[in-house]
Amino acid sequence: MSATTGLDATSDSQRTGARLWPWLGVLASALLLHLYARGGWFWLLGFVVWVPWILSLGRLTRWSQVCLSGVAMAVGYALAATHWFAPAFGDYVGIHPAIALLILMVLAPLLQAQVLVFVLLRHRFVNRMPWLPAALLSALAWVGAEWLVPKLLGDTFGHGLQAASWLRQAADLAGVSGLTLILVLINLAIAEALKQVRSDRRQALQAVSIAAVIGIVWTGYGYWRLLEVRSLQAMPAQSVRVGLVQANITKLEAMRAERGAYAVIRHLLDTHYAMSAHAVQQQGAEALLWSETIYPTTFGSPKSDDGAALDQEIMQFVRDVNVPLVMGTYDRDAAGEYNSAAFLEPERGLLGHYRKTYPFPLTEYVPSWLDGERFRKLLPWTGSWREGDGARALPLRTSDGREINVVPLICLDDVHPQLAIDGARLGAQALIGLSNDSWFTEYRQGARLHLAVASFRSVETRLPQLRVTANGYSAIVDESGEIIAQTDMDQQAVLVGEVPIRSPEPTVMVRWGDWLGRVAAWIVGLTLLAPVLGRIRMRLDAWAGSPKHESPMAWSATVYLLRPSARILVLVLHACAALGLLWIAIRMLWTDGLQVNTLHQVHLFLASVAVPMLLAHGILLWNRYQARFEGEQLLMTRGATHIEIEPSRIQSLQVFRMPRPYAAVALTFDSGQVWSHHICVHDPVAFSEGVRAHGGAASWQSDSMQRAAEQASRRAGSWHRWLDAPWLQYGLWPLLMSLPAFRLNQVITFGGTFGEWQTFGPGAWFLGLLIWWVAWAIGISLLGGALRGFSDALTWLLGRWRLAAARSDANLIQWLRRAVFYLGVPIWLAIRVLGA
Repeated sequence: MSATTGLDATSDSQRTGARLWPWLGVLASALLLHLYARGGWFWLLGFVVWVPWILSLGRLTRWSQVCLSGVAMAVGYALAATHWFAPAFGDYVGIHPAIALLILMVLAPLLQAQVLVFVLLRHRFVNRMPWLPAALLSALAWVGAEWLVPKLLGDTFGHGLQAASWLRQAADLAGVSGLTLILVLINLAIAEALKQVRSDRRQALQAVSIAAVIGIVWTGYGYWRLLEVRSLQAMPAQSVRVGLVQANITKLEAMRAERGAYAVIRHLLDTHYAMSAHAVQQQGAEALLWSETIYPTTFGSPKSDDGAALDQEIMQFVRDVNVPLVMGTYDRDAAGEYNSAAFLEPERGLLGHYRKTYPFPLTEYVPSWLDGERFRKLLPWTGSWREGDGARALPLRTSDGREINVVPLICLDDVHPQLAIDGARLGAQALIGLSNDSWFTEYRQGARLHLAVASFRSVETRLPQLRVTANGYSAIVDESGEIIAQTDMDQQAVLVGEVPIRSPEPTVMVRWGDWLGRVAAWIVGLTLLAPVLGRIRMRLDAWAGSPKHESPMAWSATVYLLRPSARILVLVLHACAALGLLWIAIRMLWTDGLQVNTLHQVHLFLASVAVPMLLAHGILLWNRYQARFEGEQLLMTRGATHIEIEPSRIQSLQVFRMPRPYAAVALTFDSGQVWSHHICVHDPVAFSEGVRAHGGAASWQSDSMQRAAEQASRRAGSWHRWLDAPWLQYGLWPLLMSLPAFRLNQVITFGGTFGEWQTFGPGAWFLGLLIWWVAWAIGISLLGGALRGFSDALTWLLGRWRLAAARSDANLIQWLRRAVFYLGVPIWLAIRVLGA
């Protein structure tokens, strides 16, 4: 009886531990996340924050358990990293902090939707594929979800690396989302290593090695990039000395109720006048920045006589100190009012306004479809500002003629990477931020997060940043994202810093935009759609035009007979064309621009891509034969030329690479002699089966040869004889796409489709058409090459990971490629034309 009771007690304790373990994992990760969010050297915890939670997920088998764990972790994330937001928001709108905290917890699965998406998709992937592709897709799902459901404050896990000077430099490649992706992937690798350390040490070592390699490459890139930035900073350049005025005047609504609106504005202006004059006269400031809405009424379009007098007073102050001023104020037009930054100069007066692009939702701005009397009764604190028109680059000019172009970002604008990127594309040489973080006065972690998020805009664009706030933290951020000077919270201060006048080379982020989130969402979406699309694959295959699987006895095909030297020459010509296309792509990305069509590009394309491809195609056509089995002979004919080979004499086969969709097969006879020509066939496996069916041994010389032949046959099976034909893809299709653009150019430039013909003759008209055709051929070739490379890499990875559906999904991948190629281009063109 006692032994049975002891066993029951042990079993009960094990069941209790099994039930508690998932919750302990959530709790441990939440505690680590809380420390990580504090910043400083706690960034090191970013590599292991999610490890306890991920390990606990391994014990969950049912979808309901996984979903519940995801919801719990989302709540834990919200409480651990953004707990301060609830009371800060509660103070702003006038609700009790406990109620605000409860609202935060209820909304956590939406506010931290990436956690729920991650855990659900990871559970799906981990049961269907090896751990590495599952980990990669899970990490992509994380950043893809953050792109689809943007955070209110723009925060992501990677922002915790602000203090990691080397690691944060990689944000110029893929933004902070890229840092998040790497951190999540390393967490998954470490969790896998710990999970397998006893049962499968080889896989554990593989996981640790992958995490280590990622970390080493990441750190190496950051170190090199930081050296480049420091060397750029060491180069002599003119600069502008800018003063940031942090007046520390808050709680304006209470002041208005007590003293009146005009008295509050008077106090604000007098304080800023005094601090600004000190910055100019005592600290040598050559330009001034005042924080967001520091002049809380419209400037340049006054609503009253008092407003007009104050406008003139501010302009007179700018003339007196003889420096330009950027101040936070309001602007208005027929559509409504805007939160704006006004640019003032001593001589020219008001240069213009930048209107805040992203007003804070449901406090500063309400979408028109949601706005109404009932809504405003329910949420009386909501504002009525309108959304601005996007990035705008404006100049800061000193009295001696120096000028620096800046792009303003107001408060929530600086959490959106694309806005700073658009400004950099407009020629901005620095970022200026105007913010009012006074609602974070009692919750400084929120103001610190806002500064950290804003600092990454400098890393992504490699532009220095001046950020002025009402009461902290104002800061000067250099091109590496380093916060080189800052004020304290709840402090009255003037911060003066030098901003160099230089234009850096565009980063990957500036050239490509905030690309990672949307790419990740597409990859994960297509992966999830693959089973659905697979169901229609058989219907597509019926029209695929792929080679029919004939009986080996009846095999026949078009082949090319090439000597080994000719085969190598064809490969070299194709390699030259690929390198030429790659060189054009590099030039377009780094020097020429993506939409610049020059005669130099045309000549380069014709010489390095078109000519080698035509020569290679000519060699193949010159050696083209029709092959079939006739009786006991392999017969190959071309006109009057007949070549006969006895299949029974073929002892073994070798396969060699050829340009798609062919493979070269070398024959070795029973005498040991290797035939002088290689037979380039579409499907080497079908050819070998035909040889065996007619009495030949036709075995592959090695296992690697057999795998290569099978891979070539898989490629052949996904080849469409019409849609994949080079003459259609890179000849006729670019011509068809160029015709609407060419006609539009003719109409705009010459007044009609044949305007150039009538003005300069048919030669000029056809030359123009040729240039447009070749220009489109360049773009289409680049797109086709990129799509082909991506689809081939994905097919190879599926085969490498030995997924069950790898072979059948290769055809599906090619159909997706064709859909993007043949449908995406005209859709893009239509959007561009209709948008214009």
